[in-house]
Amino acid sequence: MPALFLSEPGQGPEVALHGFARRHPWVRLTTDPLFVHHDRAAPTRRVALVSGGGSGHEPMHVGFVGTGMLDAAVPGKIFASPHNRQVYEASKAVARDGGVLHIVKNYTGDKINFGIAAERLAADGIEADRVLVDDDVATESDETATGRRGTAATIIVEKILGAAADRGDSLSSLTALGREVTAHSRSIAVATQALTSPNSGARAFELAPDQLEYGVGIHGERASTSIARPPLEELVDRMLTDILAALPGADRKPLLLLVNGLGATTELELCAIVELAARTLTARGHDIAAVQVGTFVSALDMSGFSITLTQLADGWLDLWHAPTTAPAWKDTTR
Repeated sequence: MPALFLSEPGQGPEVALHGFARRHPWVRLTTDPLFVHHDRAAPTRRVALVSGGGSGHEPMHVGFVGTGMLDAAVPGKIFASPHNRQVYEASKAVARDGGVLHIVKNYTGDKINFGIAAERLAADGIEADRVLVDDDVATESDETATGRRGTAATIIVEKILGAAADRGDSLSSLTALGREVTAHSRSIAVATQALTSPNSGARAFELAPDQLEYGVGIHGERASTSIARPPLEELVDRMLTDILAALPGADRKPLLLLVNGLGATTELELCAIVELAARTLTARGHDIAAVQVGTFVSALDMSGFSITLTQLADGWLDLWHAPTTAPAWKDTTR
């Protein structure tokens, strides 16, 4: 019997979305095709923001629908890209006079289906563009055909662009900003226990108690490296070293630090990790301008965490701290 509390794994996402909409009655749930949107966008917003991807990463993306973040989110089945019809209909439902911007994680299925939807929107006279998020340094290799995967930096892009959209930025300005935020964001994830398969109840992979996967993916992909589990301080130091080495340029811009749980990691652990990361960065002479910690981009019930760093340009911090009604966001206003 499957270990996850899903009566029918194939229907789990839709049932969960009904529960989400019941809890947040201002959210609009459409079931044919399946997507979530809201109609409380700021009157100054000229461009709609739409994102999506496979289910199993909750609260991403539906938890970030709300004023100040996404206009709509499009969930696929567990770890499967949404159909292009879902993306198209969601985008049409929320499109504004200035067009639609798709925030897309760098996975083949997502790129294809959002691309088809954008072509269909263009045929309807709705201007659409795309920001492709590719922050995972674990797949930054010439041997990887698709390049860096899109992971936790996605919510940083969604938050900053949401605030910029609310101030009235144009589609071209938002696209350029989103690509710049992505270019200055890098992440890496580790896990001590794989996620549970929704269908079989088996773990996606097995690890010895003294091992961890270094550079694990958010769909249960094994990392390219399994390592002996070091003390937490050493692990955090290594992760930060790899992230900093992958960030562009040698300048020391203020940093945004995000520590994200992968599903089964406790708040106690995450807060300890973010403190160790902050101490390490400070000791190295980096300015930490903002911190966010919690489970935002999960991999079902994987026991692990990711660290993301974003080099902040002028004005981004104000966008980061701008208010939002997105239910999964943890308030960072000062």
